Amino acid sequence: MKIYQLSKENGKNITQFKSSFIMSRIIETEASASIGCMYLEENGVIGYHQAVVPQLLLIIEGEGFVRNEQAQYYQVQPGDAVFWAKDEWHETKTDTGLTGIVIESEQLNPSAFMPIKNDIRLRL
Repeated sequence: MKIYQLSKENGKNITQFKSSFIMSRIIETEASASIGCMYLEENGVIGYHQAVVPQLLLIIEGEGFVRNEQAQYYQVQPGDAVFWAKDEWHETKTDTGLTGIVIESEQLNPSAFMPIKNDIRLRL
């Protein structure tokens, strides 16, 4: 599991077409991708399971906790992007509610666009 940081500081100022905004790239893939929005209510949970394909969870609102094979949970908040590799066991839960965008694809490389905030690997 790796936690990346979505941030304005890592974005690019866009001025084409008389625009004025900052774009922080998240992912680029040539393989098909599934993108969805998940809404976890108070005490919500995405149960402990194996990732069928690489997954990237972008925390948009609220806060919660994530883990991989380790029993330790890590707090996540808006601006965090959690990446799980294919076959990696993981869980997400929240006490107060959490909204996130999930991107699933055989070809995900978030390191190409976002800095790592925390790299949590299974310690054997």
